[in-house]
Amino acid sequence: MNISTPSRICFFGEHQDYLGLPVAATSISLRSIISGKKRDDKQVIINLPDINKKEKFCIDQLDYQNSRDYFKSGIKVCKESGMIFSNGFECTLRSNIPIQAGLSSSSSIVVGWINFLSFVSDTKKSMSSQAIAELAFKAEVLEFDEPGGMMDQNAVSFGNTLIIDPLRKNLTKLDIDLGNIIIGDSKETKDTLGIIHNCKDRRMQILSKLKKYEPNFDLHQSVLKNNYNFLNSNDLELMHATIENRDISFAGIAELSKKDFSIEKIGQLLLKHHEILSTRLNVSTMQIDRMIEASMDAGAYGAKITGSGGGGCMFALTPEDANPICEAIRNVGGDAYVVKSDRGTYKL
Repeated sequence: MNISTPSRICFFGEHQDYLGLPVAATSISLRSIISGKKRDDKQVIINLPDINKKEKFCIDQLDYQNSRDYFKSGIKVCKESGMIFSNGFECTLRSNIPIQAGLSSSSSIVVGWINFLSFVSDTKKSMSSQAIAELAFKAEVLEFDEPGGMMDQNAVSFGNTLIIDPLRKNLTKLDIDLGNIIIGDSKETKDTLGIIHNCKDRRMQILSKLKKYEPNFDLHQSVLKNNYNFLNSNDLELMHATIENRDISFAGIAELSKKDFSIEKIGQLLLKHHEILSTRLNVSTMQIDRMIEASMDAGAYGAKITGSGGGGCMFALTPEDANPICEAIRNVGGDAYVVKSDRGTYKL
């Protein structure tokens, strides 16, 4: 039994999905693979050769030992959904996805794990992409009361390019060719939860104030005024940045949805999106910004940070010859990978 699952980048809507705004994400060809089979006893053994570790526990003893005990939480939510496990299993997890780098390495693993569990359960069956994503969201986010929306789980479960509208609970899959995508890894560690908490909690508080004084305010379409005396200048600036990113994301999603979309226009919008994330939401770093500037100077159509920020990765859309952009990123200290848009989680 082998399950392959992609990683993902966020094109438009970074730090927006948990506010209920639409996002566009693309799964990419850096992947995790889970290989395994059932055992005759109740033991679950997970070999993690990439980090020289092994996890071992009884399938009936699922008390969490840490704040991200995803292998146990995955089994727990699968059991709650009706799956039955009479036996344990042994598997090996391998991945070429940079860890904690904004490419949803954890979501790739959890989505792949849920998919794997569906096949090794007594009720062995193939699950829909939506069902896998929902269980993965429960296992990764709800079980540990973590912030964040469902973009990551949906993106790596469905694959290719996905438009996600959280408010309307609508998913639109786009099978489009985005050409070469360059991933630039800053090799800077990041505090994912801390950054999301800061960006999310503060803006949720501001939105609560807005709703209190202006009940008809709608983040999806309202224009922000400058005479809100109940907001200080910093809060008002943060909301202006949020509205501008909303409008950039709407424009980007509309362009991606066209049959004859312009990769150059997508690139321009990506760069505008990044500038706001960097200078006004303060989620980028000097190293990420250097890599983006270098990629643009080398001929990229556009580039932006991906993930929560504070380190991790950026990506660039490139012409057919990606080598100059890869070299430019490496010359300023980053690692560079050439990837393509890729399919979602599947059984090999």
